Formats: sequence, structure tokens, C-alpha cells
Amino acid sequence: MLDIKFIRENKEKVKKNCKLRNIACDIDRLLELDETRRKMIQGVDLLKEEKNEVNEAIKTAQNRNEVIAKGKEIKQQLEKVEPELEKVEKEYKNLLIKVPNMTHPKSPKGKDDSENKEIKRYGEPPQFSFEPKGHEELMRNLDIIDFERGAKVAGAKFYFLKNEGALLEQALIQFALKICIDEGFVPFVTPDLAKDEILLGIGFNPRGEETQVYSVENTDLNLVGTAEITMGGYHRDEIFKEEKLPLKYVALSHCFRTEAGSYGRHSAGLYRVHQFSKVEMFAYTLPEESEKMHKYFRNMEVKIFKKLGIPFRVVDICTGDLGGPAYRKYDLEAWMTSRNGWGEITSTSDTTDYQSRRLNIKVERKDGRKEFLHLLNGTAIATSRALIAIIENGQQADGSVVIPKVLRKYMPGKEDIIK
Repeated sequence: MLDIKFIRENKEKVKKNCKLRNIACDIDRLLELDETRRKMIQGVDLLKEEKNEVNEAIKTAQNRNEVIAKGKEIKQQLEKVEPELEKVEKEYKNLLIKVPNMTHPKSPKGKDDSENKEIKRYGEPPQFSFEPKGHEELMRNLDIIDFERGAKVAGAKFYFLKNEGALLEQALIQFALKICIDEGFVPFVTPDLAKDEILLGIGFNPRGEETQVYSVENTDLNLVGTAEITMGGYHRDEIFKEEKLPLKYVALSHCFRTEAGSYGRHSAGLYRVHQFSKVEMFAYTLPEESEKMHKYFRNMEVKIFKKLGIPFRVVDICTGDLGGPAYRKYDLEAWMTSRNGWGEITSTSDTTDYQSRRLNIKVERKDGRKEFLHLLNGTAIATSRALIAIIENGQQADGSVVIPKVLRKYMPGKEDIIK
């Protein structure tokens, strides 16, 4: 979240930023509550001081009954004021967490994803000498996926990968992990569950009608939508010495998303599903190093997909498509025949101190000063989207699919084609 002091001092700038990001936030009400809250806290603190003084005075007071009466009066005042403060605190916090991060000055201004800006393209859409098929049809014909039995067992938008489909997913995971480990990332496999407070810290809404999160009934636990959640929570309430940073982590997790309201032609097949596996990069950095780390994450994603030989482009995300936590975000979009266009395959965000402030993660400088560090995340491989790009771009006239060269060594039989 943003520092309330920053919001007080930059009210109009924050309002303008909310508008650019299409996020409705009542900044005037927030600041009104902030002022009320501070006055109430001051009043409660004074009453508590008086209460402590009375408790001490009782021990030696000659007019003990008068002092006790005074103590009861203060107690009654606290019993009235503290619930009122609690109510104000709740509304204040609910408004504060809705305020989005500020935006990088170079992020494109736009209302939605149609105004994202292409930065660079790697390769061009393939020119087939035959009528290309979408991944659903190709994978069914090759017997490497089963959507029907996935729906029978778990419901719509779940699936079984099988035969080379299952092996290809594992090859993608091993490939992405190796590239990241060779770059000095520490590998993790994370829990599939996280507490409400961790999701809120990262910037996800774990409960309520608009949530995209699966929650576990009668608990404060949720299935994670990304390892960004678990890796962000990993160092909650910790302080790092300046010389220990940056920390670069790469984490494998299952990801669960309700994808409420996301159904449609462009969401068919594997493009929007309720469960998939993902290898996620995550970094803890010094504030002055986060922009450099963000470019590094973007370059890592480019490196991975160049090696896979898939045509893709890098997109700078516009203000209206940034969401809440990101200061700046880049996506990689691959060419997909099923969309007859580009589809997102990775995303990398610099969240500056927006998440670390919520999760209370700090750096201690060499001079002893403590400040919130910066958190960054980036997709190495989201297997469902990567499979779409590989299958559709690697398809042959006879319905077979060429496996990218870099993945073949991870296939048990070193296969070069799925027939």
C-alpha cells in the first residue's frame, strides 16, 4: 500500500493516478478518516495515561474512593471511545488497501489492454501452407489432453494432461528451472495454500464477490493463484542487512484461479483454466536497484522464449491495465492460431515498496536506517500458456507437433515430434 503520509502530501497526484488506473478510490474520505483516526488515537492514548496514573495513585491515595471513582469514569470513557476507534480503523484500512501503487512515468497511458504498447517483436507469426488448427483440436487428436474427463472429475476448465502432454509440461518446468538456477536463483517448491493476511499483503482480495481466489471454508486459508503470493510472504516481518540484497528466488507452484466472468472464445482450451503449474521468479531488492532488476526479469523471460523458438512480442502495460500493486509491468505475448493474434504468456512487475509495506519487510542500511525494500515478480514459465504456443506454432500439416530443440533432452525418449 502507499504511505499515508505520501497520500496526505500528494492528494491530487494520487487521485489522478487512481483515475488513470481505472481504480475507484475515495481519497477525500480516506484522508477525512485519517484525520479523525489520529485525533481519536491521541485521545485514547491520553485516557490510557490517565488510567495508569490513577492506578498508581490508588496505592497511596488518602481519598481512595474519589480516585477509584475517577478510574471508573476513565474506564467508561475508554469503553465508549475504543469501539468507535475500531470502527473508524476498519473503514480507514479498507480504503487504504484499495489505493493502487503509483505509476512509472514512462508507462503508457491508456484505458485497457487495447492500449498496451508493443516494445519489441521476436519472430513473426508462422505462414502455414495448410489450414492451422487450435491447440484443443491438435492435443485431442494427439491424445495428450483430456478436457472431458477433467470436467467429469473436477468441473469445467479443469483437464488431464497425458502421454507427451504430461511429459512436455515437466520438460518445460525443468528447462525454466535450469535457466534460472544457472543465473543464481535459489529454487523453491511452495505451499499451495496461504493465509488471508498474506494475500492481502501481496494485493489480492481473498474474500468477497469479486475475488478470483478459491478460499477454504471455515479457515483463513486460500489456494494460491501464483507463487508470487507465497514467495512474498516468505520473508514477512523480516529485516535484511543491505549487503544481503538482492535475493533472487525461482519457485514452482500449482496455481488456482476461479477466472470468474472470463469465459469466451478467446478463453477456450488452456488459455484460461482453473489450475496450472508455473515457475515464478521473485526478487527482494534495494529501492535504487528495482528498476534494473525489473529489466533483468524482462530479459530473462525473453531469453526463455527465444530458446523455445516461439514468435512473441514484449508489451509495456498501460495504466488502465496495471492492476493495484504494479508500478510498471511488462508482458510477453506469443502468437496463437486459436486467437488469430497475440496472447499473454508471461508478466513481470516491479511493485516497489507497495507489497513490502503491507508485509512489513525492510532493509537495514549501513548507517542503521531502516526502510521498506522493493519486491519484484516475473513468470519464467506458465505451463498452460506455454503449451498453447508450442503446440500451435509447432504444428505440421499431418497434425503432428514439433517439440522445441531445448526441451527434447528433458523428454524421456528424447522425442523431437509428437505424432
